[in-house]
Amino acid sequence: MNYQHLFKDCKEPNLFGRYITNKHIEPLLEELKNYFDVSVIGESVKKKPIYRVKIGSGKTKIYMWSQMHGNESTCTKALFDFFNFIKSDNAFAKSIKEKCTIICIPILNPDGAEVYTRVNANEVDLNRDSVELSQPESRVVRELFNVFKPDFCFNLHDQRTIFAAGHTANPATVSFLAPSFNEERSINDCRQKAINIIAAMNQELQKHIPNQVGRFDDSFNINCIGDMFQSLGAPTILFEAGHFQEDYDREETRKMIFISYMEALRVIVENEILVNKTDEYFNIPQNMTVFLDFIYKNVKIILDGFEKSINFAAHYSEELDNEEVVFKAIIRQIGGLDDNFGHYTYDFNNQLFENQEGKTPIIDSKADFIIGKHNKIVNGLLKK
Repeated sequence: MNYQHLFKDCKEPNLFGRYITNKHIEPLLEELKNYFDVSVIGESVKKKPIYRVKIGSGKTKIYMWSQMHGNESTCTKALFDFFNFIKSDNAFAKSIKEKCTIICIPILNPDGAEVYTRVNANEVDLNRDSVELSQPESRVVRELFNVFKPDFCFNLHDQRTIFAAGHTANPATVSFLAPSFNEERSINDCRQKAINIIAAMNQELQKHIPNQVGRFDDSFNINCIGDMFQSLGAPTILFEAGHFQEDYDREETRKMIFISYMEALRVIVENEILVNKTDEYFNIPQNMTVFLDFIYKNVKIILDGFEKSINFAAHYSEELDNEEVVFKAIIRQIGGLDDNFGHYTYDFNNQLFENQEGKTPIIDSKADFIIGKHNKIVNGLLKK
């Protein structure tokens, strides 16, 4: 099956970029009512509706929720691409609908999505609220879990640009985790199923993004929803949409998440979940926090008459401005970058910072400066 061609045909044109809210998906959900069971299942702190989409009528039950963190929207975009596929007459789409019942919550945290924050309107991280269930959004996702009793759970998130697939210069474009269900990080039948599906997704993704798939740390935390659901006996997979080269809108990553959904469902529908792939899973390199957005190498500074060559780095701050996510490059680190990589790396071969003595990069200042006579950096990037 050519997943790349399917994505091209099914990509939802009305969703783009990083800022995705109820306002963006509600017209699409209205249209989806012609195909699926779409309803409101609860409200956020600020009384915004939390929607759910129910697909198919099969025996195998799959539960998916996205934007538990409001500013993590890539998997939501891919969900709507998947909806476009599953409503088609494609033979695989028909098979999924016949064999599976899928319930999706496209945006669990609509308040956080609207203001582009990780937390909800009470400033609570919903992914640390699985024990107390102190927030209405946490109770919605848990109550639906209790009623639906899923056979598989897909926990859909984004991760920052800092992550690499192992200690390499390869960004972790997609990362996965089969969460632990106990402190010992044991593998039981439940976790084994999640492991096997992840290994299959990784095998497929290596065809598209070789060496850019990571594995999240599996330390146990019962406050996290994945660990909780795994401990309750539902095989749970964490999806983390990360960075692809120069893809800050996460449109290429979106395609990889769509491919991941498709391959996971293929494995489930074709009942390949019992093939033990533990070794393959643990061979996926673990995420490492080694990236910064910009690294500037071999920059000369002159202080008190002494010359010194330094490396320094800048990283994007994501800010919401008039319903658009704006990336602002800020200087974050000077020196100590030997073990780091940059998504953009510039070597200035000992040219002088700001072309004058006594000038140095300043932590937390904007990454707007000149190196030498002609190298102008604007918002982190070298202008050509």
